[in-house]
Amino acid sequence: MSEEKKKEKDEKEILKQASLGNEEAFGLLYETYVDRIFNYIYYRTGNVHDAEDLTARVFQRAMKHIPNYQDRGVPFSAWLYRIAHNLVANWHRDRSRKKEVSITEKMILRAKDESPETTIIRTEKQDALLQIIRTLPPDRQQLLILKFVEGYSNREIGEIMNRSEGAVKSLYHRTLLALRDQEDDLKVEIEGK
Repeated sequence: MSEEKKKEKDEKEILKQASLGNEEAFGLLYETYVDRIFNYIYYRTGNVHDAEDLTARVFQRAMKHIPNYQDRGVPFSAWLYRIAHNLVANWHRDRSRKKEVSITEKMILRAKDESPETTIIRTEKQDALLQIIRTLPPDRQQLLILKFVEGYSNREIGEIMNRSEGAVKSLYHRTLLALRDQEDDLKVEIEGK
């Protein structure tokens, strides 16, 4: 039996135990997925504190509803990502327009051999890219996070987003074109100043 099949079988048994109310089994699921769910939420919100809060709510909701969980042939993680997606969508809808920036979140981390100027330029570019990504529709943000942060394949992303692999490829292509257009607009705006 391959390692992947063994993991899948083990996870199914853990899921079965968790759905029967076994808190230890649910704890194993939590340990397996908490970092991935946190990263997904963090990239969608841009705020550590909100990401921590929403991650806790994802697992509270999952624990409450796990007795109703049904294996439909997609990974358990897809169910968690859907819960996270819905909570983040509600968070964005309910959030006021006021932008809060934590001092600790804006700390600039410098690579060992990097000059301060290079670090600032790199950080500014990353901030500009994240700002552009956050203007995209939620499904495109989700796609980019799942692809580049989590490293999922198009097939896996399709399972999580409840789309075909072809639909994911098409959305990815349209998203890259939109990012390129927004990047060009940003360059024109910066150069025009």
